[in-house]
Amino acid sequence: MAFKTIIVALSNSHSDLDLVIQALTEFNLTSKTRVILSHVVATEKSDLDREANQPQPEGKNISVGEFEKQLKVYREKLPCSTEVEVVTGDPTEEIVRLSNIYNADLIVIGSRGLKGINRILQGSISSQVVAEANCSVFVVKQR
Repeated sequence: MAFKTIIVALSNSHSDLDLVIQALTEFNLTSKTRVILSHVVATEKSDLDREANQPQPEGKNISVGEFEKQLKVYREKLPCSTEVEVVTGDPTEEIVRLSNIYNADLIVIGSRGLKGINRILQGSISSQVVAEANCSVFVVKQR
């Protein structure tokens, strides 16, 4: 099955970027495929909603400059047209909104692989996207 438009939801974690892009290359990407590399910067409100005693997300984050350089490298490697969307807001809402705007056939998103109490406390953006999206969602789990 060839997808026409794919939203790729990226965090600014090294491991997440590499795994998600690697998974994307496994799909039948052609010159007719449109890939939207997206990143959501959580708003102040989202940060304030976080409980004070809640653990912070795991993973080594990279700077905005490094993130942009890495996106450029990935864009050059993909055999299709790519665009970058950096938006601000609630990650789940913004990923689903972008998929609706672009009429996406597929969303590719990473998962931190949280289990048990950590999953309850930190929430799962990928699970929320699966529940709310109007298209297929491919979740890439960390090994």
